[in-house]
Amino acid sequence: MSKAKLQVGILFGGCSEEHPISVKSAQEIARNLDPDKYEPHFIGITRSGAWKLCEGPAADWESGVAYRSAALSPDRGVRGLLVLDQGKYETIGLDAVVPVLHGRLGEDGAIQGLLELSGIPYVGCDVQSSALSMDKSLAYVVAADAGIATPNFRTVPAGEGIDADRLTYPVFVKPARSGSSFGVSKVSHAGDMPAALRVARRYDTKVLVEEAVVGSEVGCAILGGGTDLIAGEVDRIALSHGFFRIHQEDEPETGSDNSTPIVPADIPAESRARVQEVAKAVYRALGCSGLARVDLFLKDDGQVVLNEVNTFPGMTSYSRYPRMMAAAGVPLSDVIDRLVTGVLARSLPSTEQADA
Repeated sequence: MSKAKLQVGILFGGCSEEHPISVKSAQEIARNLDPDKYEPHFIGITRSGAWKLCEGPAADWESGVAYRSAALSPDRGVRGLLVLDQGKYETIGLDAVVPVLHGRLGEDGAIQGLLELSGIPYVGCDVQSSALSMDKSLAYVVAADAGIATPNFRTVPAGEGIDADRLTYPVFVKPARSGSSFGVSKVSHAGDMPAALRVARRYDTKVLVEEAVVGSEVGCAILGGGTDLIAGEVDRIALSHGFFRIHQEDEPETGSDNSTPIVPADIPAESRARVQEVAKAVYRALGCSGLARVDLFLKDDGQVVLNEVNTFPGMTSYSRYPRMMAAAGVPLSDVIDRLVTGVLARSLPSTEQADA
């Protein structure tokens, strides 16, 4: 008798500026999901926040007619979806959810809180670590307390300004709680600060002004939880001009127009090991679980400095996380399998785990 497939909800789309990247990520997840083990249920979230149960994350899924309205049931006894069909609600039970959502309302703890209320096991960081990692200023404080080097920075709350003449330039001005490079400006003169603050506040009312760290931009993919962590190969961002923008803001789904990730990074072996060590330390300090991409700076003197943490990094064909894991011998299909089976194992009551 064949074993029943696991019912897995795949959330994608969302209300953030990273909506199109999320759709591309979900397409890669769909292509790499083992059809013999998993029965996927694709729930697309439109830019306006409507939830649609659809056939999959096709490019035209939002305008298609083959969908039904759906929502997570708040009843923890249901543990699944409520789907509106011909004026009546039916339920679809879910064993787990993969929230393939980036940026605001995807990586900031909001969707994780909704899943907690619904009682459905989900892949990735929990509410606390998602919110903490999303806010760069809070992540820096926690990381620094754990002995990890961070850039010097200042926060500029909503409605406040900053004495630009007292800063040492260049600095980066960025939204404190936004994904990718959206709203980020490099400022070399005090006179450019007001415009940079306005750009950042398109994405967040809280703005970060931080020193420009001189060094190579490197990253490390992390998979797992607790002491059982897998570090992917380290990558290095090779820039053609300007500063690193992982996406073009006008057409983010096309990837970067000024950078190429080199995997494995062309850095000394001892530097590679140090980057992986620091990435794991950041991951643990912020309480991450499941997966994250830790972005760092590698200075000429060998010091590794935290840049930011992405708790559900891009999974597109051009994204850094799957490339780093694949280079370490863990293809995306295995990443997905480890994530789902891992969260299901953690969600089992202690008596069931003992019997397993």
